[in-house]
Amino acid sequence: MPFDKPHRLDPLLNPATIAIVGARAQPGTSGNNVLRTCMSSGFAGSLFLVNPSADEIDGRACFPSLRDIPEKIDVAAMVVGNNRIEQVFTDAVAAGVRAAVIYGSCLSETDKDGQPSLRDRIRQMAEDNDVEICGFNCAGFMNRDASVSLQLQPIGERDQGSVCLLSQSGSIYSALVHNGGRLKYNLSVSTGQETITGLTDYMDYALQMESTRTIGLFIETVRDPEAFVSALEKAAERDIAVVALKVARTEQSKRFAMSHSGAIAGDDSGFDAVFRRYGVLRVNDPEEMMATLQLLDCGKRAGKGGVVAISDSGGERELLTDVAADTDVPLADITDATRSQLASEVEYGVEAENPLDAWNSGSEFGRVFQNSMQILMNDPDAAVGVWVADMHDDLAHYWQYAKGAAAIAPTLKTPLVFATCYSTGQNTGLVLELAKSGIPVLEGIRPAMTAIRRLMDYRDFHERPTYSPALPNDLIRDAVTQWRKRLQDATPLSATESFALLGDFGIPVVRSLNVGSRSEAIRVANDIGFPVALKTTNDDIQHKSDVGGVFLDLADDAAVSSAYDKLSNQLGPDVLVSAMVPKGCELAFGLVHDDLFGPLAMIAAGGVFIEQFRDVVFAVPPFDTTTARHLIDSLSIRPILDGVRGADPVDIAALSQAFSNFSHLVALLGDVLQELDINPIIAGQGGVIAVDALIQPTGRKHHDG
Repeated sequence: MPFDKPHRLDPLLNPATIAIVGARAQPGTSGNNVLRTCMSSGFAGSLFLVNPSADEIDGRACFPSLRDIPEKIDVAAMVVGNNRIEQVFTDAVAAGVRAAVIYGSCLSETDKDGQPSLRDRIRQMAEDNDVEICGFNCAGFMNRDASVSLQLQPIGERDQGSVCLLSQSGSIYSALVHNGGRLKYNLSVSTGQETITGLTDYMDYALQMESTRTIGLFIETVRDPEAFVSALEKAAERDIAVVALKVARTEQSKRFAMSHSGAIAGDDSGFDAVFRRYGVLRVNDPEEMMATLQLLDCGKRAGKGGVVAISDSGGERELLTDVAADTDVPLADITDATRSQLASEVEYGVEAENPLDAWNSGSEFGRVFQNSMQILMNDPDAAVGVWVADMHDDLAHYWQYAKGAAAIAPTLKTPLVFATCYSTGQNTGLVLELAKSGIPVLEGIRPAMTAIRRLMDYRDFHERPTYSPALPNDLIRDAVTQWRKRLQDATPLSATESFALLGDFGIPVVRSLNVGSRSEAIRVANDIGFPVALKTTNDDIQHKSDVGGVFLDLADDAAVSSAYDKLSNQLGPDVLVSAMVPKGCELAFGLVHDDLFGPLAMIAAGGVFIEQFRDVVFAVPPFDTTTARHLIDSLSIRPILDGVRGADPVDIAALSQAFSNFSHLVALLGDVLQELDINPIIAGQGGVIAVDALIQPTGRKHHDG
């Protein structure tokens, strides 16, 4: 058993009895492929074949239908055409089959408009009879812990592993499963259409398998967001790394066109936020995914510091250095003691540095490279070691490199990897030999550096303190109750109301007051103190600066009078008089509703260029100030906050506190807010202050939070 506790997917993934419907004797057919992969997987249970046109296949009796098999079947692999699948599934239900693998698409030309489709009919039968389904349109699965495979294609790597692969693409599944020995799995599933059994079900199963150390996901969509988040939370708690390749991420968002936040959110912002919250390592293509899974599977985590690297080529050393900078991978700052040891090891003329080009005359290169790599790996700033070599089975010196790496591997607490410049396809022997020592061969410098960056991200994620959001205090509870009543009205909040709401959640706001006449504007300006700003509060205008609805730095009564008259004549008499805020860095906070994951908190480079900069980070609320600071640190404008060209640095602690407070607002009121934009919020040396806000309620009643 993969684990001690029974799981509802056991009949599918850990069956005692299997039936292959559509088994065939002819090599190369799908029915024969599934039969061969099952027989070669080491399955020790009962295997039955169903083929009404054959008496036997390779000495195994064939039954006319599932109804004729004398034993109860746990899982039936249905390798039949769409024209036969409904009858086969009906037979399965009648025979008490508990699970099915359906490889076909289940799309039928006979489906008629207004009537349940073939897919719908099979789905309904499965739901009514509690039958798990892998598919439709899948490539099958392999559970190496249970020694069972029902894959459409040859079995691939058979050795026991610790990586679970779940793919919503059959082709990507096949590419990653058949990897020339680079990666070994404990469970791999091509999930297909996820008609009944979905990605999160398989994740739950994998998380209970004692052998699971890493989970790789190829995701097109998530059909059960709540279960997905729960699975990610479990993985983070158990230190099981999750690597995700999420596709379909460039479609322009159409959900929230009304506000700045919605305009820049994009459909992928929810996944980014959830991945960040739970430490999921996001990759961009199968090469990066394979490299990252390999690196995680080596069993060693990145230490503190940066990369130490050795190469036999000056050009490759320069390439690695450039790509490391591109991928934000730091190079280790090796000590003088390390340099001295290197200098005594390498030949004359070789500069003792990191990365190290250790090749000179080639004299005793095996010893030189082995000892030099050992010295580099022993440096206190060495987090990961990279041996750059274009591994090729037919070249003897690469075997010498492999021998040297294998010799030092047992002494290392941090990962050592080989990185090639490109995928040669001629290094399977070296790959398998190095795998015995836990040393992965990563194909390509950029995938290798990306994988190392992800390994460092995983290290950093687990070094941050765990945050459990505290319940709101009584003051916040009272504010939530009060504001929920107001937000049942769909009327946009006035500027005064908006600032009051923000203030109740501890977000500093500019001193301001609404006025309706020129005399009021002058009086309030004098009360607040010059200089002041005037801006229209016309509810029909969301972005005031675009229509000349803002006047700044008004220094006296005459300036206020002139500005008020212009605003009143063009945009109406209702105006907000505000204190001028000291200059600082303009940021924006926002609320974005994600269709899958709900309300998200956003921070971005703000002001009038928010949509042009698109420097934005999304996060699942609520979060503490430590998390808020980490999110702020990920903005591209972050260096500006430290002060540039004589500007004062921003109070990062105050900004982090304000963003954390905002996240609690989003968590507690996000379900009754259609839009919430604070733009700009000015961050300076003396703190932060919200200058403008747009708040649009949903106008719907919700339960009190």
